[in-house]
Amino acid sequence: MRYRVKAITAGGQVGTLDLDARDAGEAEQLARRQGCAVLAVAPARMTMSLGGRAAQFPLLLFAQELLALLESGIAVVEAIETLVEKETRPLVRAALETALERLREGRTLSAALAEQPAHFPNLFVAAIRASEKTSDLPEALRRFIAYRNQVDDLRDKIVGATIYPLLLIGVGALVILFLLGYVVPRFARVYADYGGELPWLSRLLLEWGQMIEQHGVLALAIFLLAGVAAYRQLRRPALRARLAEQLWRVPRLGERLRVYQLARCYRTLGMLLRGGIPIVPALEMIEGLLAAALRPQLAQAVVALREGAALSWALHSHGLTTPVALRLLRVGEQTGNMGEMMERIAVFHDEETARWLELTVRLAGPLLMVAIGLLIGLIVVMLYLPIFLLAESIQ
Repeated sequence: MRYRVKAITAGGQVGTLDLDARDAGEAEQLARRQGCAVLAVAPARMTMSLGGRAAQFPLLLFAQELLALLESGIAVVEAIETLVEKETRPLVRAALETALERLREGRTLSAALAEQPAHFPNLFVAAIRASEKTSDLPEALRRFIAYRNQVDDLRDKIVGATIYPLLLIGVGALVILFLLGYVVPRFARVYADYGGELPWLSRLLLEWGQMIEQHGVLALAIFLLAGVAAYRQLRRPALRARLAEQLWRVPRLGERLRVYQLARCYRTLGMLLRGGIPIVPALEMIEGLLAAALRPQLAQAVVALREGAALSWALHSHGLTTPVALRLLRVGEQTGNMGEMMERIAVFHDEETARWLELTVRLAGPLLMVAIGLLIGLIVVMLYLPIFLLAESIQ
């Protein structure tokens, strides 16, 4: 569940953080680990725009436009002024104006952005802060843009792969509901005076049709209330955490979820390390990105690193590597190019996840079609079976 934390940031300013956590206590703990003094914690509410979607700051677009202006030779302050002048969206314009005011006060860009954690996440601010030490802000923006594009590409592949099975399930469910709610009650009326013995499945189906015809409004109300109750229950953090825990226990699916989380972790670490951020702070920054099942292991790995252990050993001993990742981490330790190795690990596992997902969807589509077809066929056969029996008795 997403929580909004009101806190005093490391710069002494009051701001808000949007964090994913199992409960309010974990959200507060994550904020404290980022150096914030927590004032209040509350579940984040979705702010709806006129289009019906949550209003969000377009961070990727901001980074792309800022990079284009900087590469044209414009200074940072002038670049932000240009973005403010062209912006028409109130939310984005207000955020940019606040950052511009802080820049005019003499603060660095990272300090100006850090005051608005709801719009500029800690990872982005850390990359900007690290670039200020080397005076290479455009390179930091390029790394972040590449990072976000890679993450978005994988997410788009996952979403695209799930659309077809969900569409099949939705259409199949609508057809079955139409048969059970409209066709079956009318067949039940036709068979009401049938004197012969019906198969028990046909009797069960016809009894359902009679019940729907007599109490259709009540059944619809119960169905809607059950849907609302299920939706409210699924929004509970404790229930969602238990469901996620059960998914992680499914043998093959759990391993795929773990690899996906690790790839995301390695990609983010690669971006931070190549930006000049030390490994321990980088690991602490990515804690909020990991699933709840992996966060205790990450905390233990950080403790091992603080005690002087090698990165590959610390991650491997706490279950945060794969065989490929472990070998590449050891190569990175030997060559001193850990950031690049982290990104190579992420690319390898992202491609592996995409191939597995494509194969799963190819298998799931035909299987779903067969299952839905069999269910619809069974309903139709049970409806027409009395007609077949009546025809045989007449002959």
